[in-house]
Amino acid sequence: METITIPKGFRITPEQFELLASAEQLTRIELTKEGELIIMSPTGGTAGRKNSRLIQQLRNWADVAQTGEVFDSSTVFILPNGARRSPDVSWIKLERWNQLTTAQQDGFPPLSPDFVIELVSPSDLKNQRYSDLQANMQEYIENGVKLGWLIEPSSKTVEIYRLGQKKEILNQPQTLSGEAVLPEFILDLSEIW
Repeated sequence: METITIPKGFRITPEQFELLASAEQLTRIELTKEGELIIMSPTGGTAGRKNSRLIQQLRNWADVAQTGEVFDSSTVFILPNGARRSPDVSWIKLERWNQLTTAQQDGFPPLSPDFVIELVSPSDLKNQRYSDLQANMQEYIENGVKLGWLIEPSSKTVEIYRLGQKKEILNQPQTLSGEAVLPEFILDLSEIW
């Protein structure tokens, strides 16, 4: 099997992205608003385990609250600015999800989630992608995400992004509140640290 190296800044059209995304051998890919193709390496065991804990906690809350839908990192959203992004964990209010057509729900949903989590993995730190993740979080907020958490397990820090507010940084929190976006949701970080 031949491998290719995609140069940084390589750009494609949204239609070419759709074709690439349907190729089974590819892992997670994203497309910036400028058309830059981003290929992300597969998740290692530690990050995968922690991501599943995040999804599990949010899913458990969502099953009881019945106010929205939870999505994993394999879901690509088409943001209003045209970027195609795949947050590690996301949630969309049920009314917004139900406004989409079946075709939109089956494809890449053309909307920003209401809530996102990005978990900084060891490979993100190794490949110096932390600043890219911070830029992604800002992009989510600029495109209508109401609440976002960037969780960095090795330093036990969380950056909280809120629509219309400055970023807040928490050091070694034990829990996080879903605030008004996810009423009564409390994320327990003990299994993430």
